[in-house]
Amino acid sequence: MKLTRRMTLAAFAGVLALGTAMPAYAADLIAIITPSHDNPFFKAEAVGAEAKAKELGYEALVLVHDDDANKQSELIDTAIGRGAKAIILDNAGADATVAAVQKAKDAGIPSFLIDREINATGVAVAQIVSNNYQGAQLGAQEFVKLMGEKGNFVELVGKESDTNAGIRSKGYHDVIDDYPDLKMVAQQSANWSQTEAYSKMESILQANPDIKGVISGNDTMAMGAYAALAAANRKDVIVVGFDGSNDVRDSITSGGIKATVLQPAYAQAQMAVEQANDFIKNKKSPEKEKQLMDCVLINGENAAKLETFALKN
Repeated sequence: MKLTRRMTLAAFAGVLALGTAMPAYAADLIAIITPSHDNPFFKAEAVGAEAKAKELGYEALVLVHDDDANKQSELIDTAIGRGAKAIILDNAGADATVAAVQKAKDAGIPSFLIDREINATGVAVAQIVSNNYQGAQLGAQEFVKLMGEKGNFVELVGKESDTNAGIRSKGYHDVIDDYPDLKMVAQQSANWSQTEAYSKMESILQANPDIKGVISGNDTMAMGAYAALAAANRKDVIVVGFDGSNDVRDSITSGGIKATVLQPAYAQAQMAVEQANDFIKNKKSPEKEKQLMDCVLINGENAAKLETFALKN
């Protein structure tokens, strides 16, 4: 009898131990994977997603892939291994990411993409992106106005593997190309990088000293370009960016960069977590996989209201 009782207690203790050990694997975990937080846009995504996940009662696993598709695949393996209930992902390449998201799906983990699309449908549950074409048109219209509809200009393009780079460039040109007196004298990719944009702008300026404006695929490159222009004592050159970062806000309010386009990184990431929560708890998918959020022009009139990729009332 005593032996049976001891065995029963041992078995019960084992169950308790298992029960306390299991949450390390099976707790309600959401993985949040973005490019480097050195870019404030991606940091805002991660902060917004993490805050919403914790608000809804989840543990958040925040990871960075540095725009490296191989590293991204490894991080998704980590999310799978940790038993994540969902993945929030700003991806590392429209083509290169498809297999990684499919791998998560095959493991029973839904993915909710933000900011960047992938070249496949039916693999992710949601792809929530800024309306980059609409935003680029807003930025281009302001650029044309600031340029007085004439003059030589430069375009800095983002990473070529990122669909947003091409969409924004097309949005810019579908407006600017209607003005024959606006002449693009250089178009180069600076890969979303401030350092690279600085270097590219230095070289472009030496070859084209008569430029009047620079339109950039994101704020980070706009900051690099403006720094290079300032170092060359060319603060007269009009610079327009895209993202709505606090750094460019400060530049606008101090008379530097003239305008940018706000894409709601923080709100977008929080929306993705809300949709993930609905899917996890109710098995409910959004009505549409691809969802667009409109952008807002930021200039001297409203820049002071901008804070962490959102407009304050």
